[in-house]
Amino acid sequence: MTRSLVSVPPTARRGEIVDIRAMIAHPMETGYRMGPNGAEIPRHIITRLVCTYGGAEVFSAEFFPAVSANPFVAFSLIAAESGTVAFEWTDDEGQTETASAEIVVS
Repeated sequence: MTRSLVSVPPTARRGEIVDIRAMIAHPMETGYRMGPNGAEIPRHIITRLVCTYGGAEVFSAEFFPAVSANPFVAFSLIAAESGTVAFEWTDDEGQTETASAEIVVS
């Protein structure tokens, strides 16, 4: 697929609310545009994002053709324990892109 960027604070205090940000570089082609030769450009979009923290799903989103290129998502979660915050994007062709970051909770 393409490149993804995630922003997770490296450390937090137990019970602290932390901001999580994620972006994936993707053209998000809707399938409604015509190319320079007059042929329809095929649809190719990210359809789903799932974020897990410590193995449990904490955030998910479904995307549709109206979402802009390079989708950016931000949300908050409560730092409960040290662990991995993992992201998985899936496109309409079934390809996936993953990224993760560690957070240390004290």
